[in-house]
Amino acid sequence: MRARIGLVVFPGFQALDLATLTVFEAANLIHQPAPYDVVVLSQAGGTVRSSSGIDVETYAISRRRCDTLIVAGATILQDPEPALITQLRKAARVTRRIAATCTGAFILAEAGLLDERRATTHWALARELQMRYPNIKVDEDKIYIKDGPVWTSAGMTACLDLAVALVEADLGSDLAKAVARKLVIYHRRSGGQSQFSALSELEPNSDRVREALRYAREHLQEDLSVEQLAEHVHWSPRHFSRVFQAQTGMAPAKAIEKLRLEAARAMIEDGHSSVAKIAAVTGFGDEERMRRAFVRTLGQPPKAFVHQARARQDNVYLN
Repeated sequence: MRARIGLVVFPGFQALDLATLTVFEAANLIHQPAPYDVVVLSQAGGTVRSSSGIDVETYAISRRRCDTLIVAGATILQDPEPALITQLRKAARVTRRIAATCTGAFILAEAGLLDERRATTHWALARELQMRYPNIKVDEDKIYIKDGPVWTSAGMTACLDLAVALVEADLGSDLAKAVARKLVIYHRRSGGQSQFSALSELEPNSDRVREALRYAREHLQEDLSVEQLAEHVHWSPRHFSRVFQAQTGMAPAKAIEKLRLEAARAMIEDGHSSVAKIAAVTGFGDEERMRRAFVRTLGQPPKAFVHQARARQDNVYLN
């Protein structure tokens, strides 16, 4: 029997969130028999207009029981319809899991579905979410968060990361990777990964420098010397170092360290607790080298982050 995925929209919703349904569509194309039915829902059904002016035909939430509900976000934060809140409260009782993308977290919060749970939203509105709903444990620097049967994601394209993570939870990593490849997106930005990635912070203009950084991120276990990176993009080491520094504002070695720190921290947030294994997988080589990098850049050793991640996970289980 197919699992029904319902995307809940409302007047002024962000049309980009319709892309979440494409993730489940891709899973249907890859996996046989097709595992999902997808449907667009709203409070009363009928035509709903997005913030970009695109009209979408919907079914009433009360008329379609779903395995998973995903509440869309909006470009401009707005007060949710009271009738929609009522419908979501009712639907949550018979839905296996419920999720929200971007500002959709405000709608789940208004319905009381995020009380005493960890959640995230678009970074620009995370503090507003925390201020309005103090019973929520808002983490403004995560791509997505799962707390029990409730999932929330950061803004804009993070809706794709959330949808791929839902597919992975249902059908496993291999299928989720195949979906990501088909959609030409990363598999996967971990939920523990910062909304601001090291690559986006560097923002080089040169295609070759971007390619070197992409290559580095996919080969963190290797030495990744200047010579190796320069050879990959067909430049001399001297020219590569000069252009890299000019475009990123840092030496190649420092940029590689940022990528390794990002990967190591994401592994910790995802539940990996062996510091030695993380150091090996991310290319630091040994625990002490990774510890120095963490303290120098993040102000705390890796084990402090491990303890924090465990405490958060324990709290999820207790709730």
